[in-house]
This record gives sequence, structure tokens and C-alpha cells, in this order.
Amino acid sequence: MNICIFCSANQQIDPEFFVLTENLGRWAAAQGHNIVYGGVNQGLMECVARATKAAGGHTIGVIPTIVEKSGRTSAFVDVEIPCDNLNDRKALMEAQSDLFIALPGGIGTLDEIFTIAASATIGYHQKPVVLYNMKGYWSSLIALLDDLEARGMTRRPWRTYIKVASSLDELTKIISED
Repeated sequence: MNICIFCSANQQIDPEFFVLTENLGRWAAAQGHNIVYGGVNQGLMECVARATKAAGGHTIGVIPTIVEKSGRTSAFVDVEIPCDNLNDRKALMEAQSDLFIALPGGIGTLDEIFTIAASATIGYHQKPVVLYNMKGYWSSLIALLDDLEARGMTRRPWRTYIKVASSLDELTKIISED
């Protein structure tokens, strides 16, 4: 399975996020899954790629030309898919992936989550997005989604398209169900 990871490219974040991300990368490699990610050499992006590669796994980096020009491409990319911009990147990641996992991240990660989930809501695909709620990171987003649903702003329950896992065990259970 090709598992796409959406996540932060920042270094100055909770150190435990790096430990949990390493565990995910090692698990994915041990299961024979490939990691599709943004290909940046910083933050959780670099962490998941390094851990996957160290455990014998395979990575696919979808990398905007502006990232390449700035020298921020990860050395842990096995297959590099260049793209022009972030819209292209999301489309290529969607095409390359069977499932999407959102680790802690910022505005870019939110954009990726909702682009993929919105595409599913109108029938472009049936690929799940999973919020890996490390240390409650996504809890405020989950509360917002619950509020949107309670106000009738979602046609179906949002958990139809976006799953939530608070541990690697919960995450692996969701993945095995798909």
C-alpha cells in the first residue's frame, strides 16, 4: 500500500512527535508499505522518511520545484516526482496514494487534509484520511468538525471521510480495515 503522510516540516515542535513518527515509519516499512510524502529534509517529513528507509522501506517524494531550488529536498527520497506547485503536489499525492495519514502539521497540512477529504465527499475517490491525534494534537480540529456536523454543515458524518487514531495500534487497525 502507498501511504501518504501529511505533516510538519518544522523542527521546533514537541520532541515526542518525532518519536511517534519514527515508530510509524518503521512500522510502515516492516509491513511493506511505501511512504508518499512532501520530500522535504526537515521536521516530521524528514523523520518519517529516515525511519522508513532505516527499516528497509521505500519512499516517494512529491517535490515542488521551489523546494528543489532552495536545496531542501530530502536525501531519503527513493522516487522523486517533481511538480510545479502545491496544487499539483496534492493531485500527484492523491494519485499515488491509497490512504492518507495526517501527523501534526500547520496550514499546509490542513490544506492537504481538506483537499483530499473534500474530493472524497463528492465522489472522486474513496481513500480515507486519518488524523493521527498524537498527544491530542488534532483534538481542537475534531471538536470543530463535530460542531460543523451538529450544525448540519456536512452532508454525511465527517467520520465517513476522516478517521481518527490516537495511537499506532489504533492507526494500524484503521489501515487493516481498509
